[in-house]
Amino acid sequence: MSNPFPIITAHCGSMNTLDHTLLSVQTGLQLGADVVEEDIRVTKDGIPVLAHNDEWVTDHGLKVSLSRMTYEELRELQFDVTHGQQRETIAICRLEDILPVIQASGKIVNLDVKVDESIGPIAALVKKFDMAGQVFLSGCGLNRAELAERSAPDLRKLLNADSNLFRTLSYQEAMVKTCEDALSASCFGINIEHIHVRQELVAYAKSLGLPVYIWTVNEEELMRSYINLGVASITTRDVALLVNLKQELGERD
Repeated sequence: MSNPFPIITAHCGSMNTLDHTLLSVQTGLQLGADVVEEDIRVTKDGIPVLAHNDEWVTDHGLKVSLSRMTYEELRELQFDVTHGQQRETIAICRLEDILPVIQASGKIVNLDVKVDESIGPIAALVKKFDMAGQVFLSGCGLNRAELAERSAPDLRKLLNADSNLFRTLSYQEAMVKTCEDALSASCFGINIEHIHVRQELVAYAKSLGLPVYIWTVNEEELMRSYINLGVASITTRDVALLVNLKQELGERD
């Protein structure tokens, strides 16, 4: 294998666990992921929580907005979520609940920032736990990446590539613009949906010192293809499959 094996990133809810739960984080780590990814929003009183959407539905059918409620109000509630073909209930999980687990594992957490207001509270928790080396941000388009650089320069961050660039510009133009934006906002790499990745992007970004992180790949054939392209990280819900591929390819070397 000519390229180093990509970093294995466990998508929230990997291995059919519920998204945004401590169990999902623990499962990814136990299976051998190098990084676990979680979406982050913030409550009315500034508590970072694991959540993709702002609106949640309680087990009694009440719609609530995370950003309009305090954590103390939210912790009294159970929320109804879809899991496969079933409905289950979960409680809101704080970022503070998972950081000690990450810290003890020695692995890394990728915090997918869903709102600008999360950046400051995330930075405060990372400082509290002294985990600057075990945390980085994603979910940062150019504007959010620039905001993070101004307000929390100690936090490492990936630039989230703008998919519209790859739909509206030539591939060359989109590739160059993405890398320029990453460098201008002091991002350490690029986070991009896998469908936009070609060999020329990986090579060009690498020449600029920008590793390419891709999301979300769950099929073995696609995993093998992107491993051969030399991407730096693959985010997946099927951590076990990617771990097995690493073992298989490592044994061949």
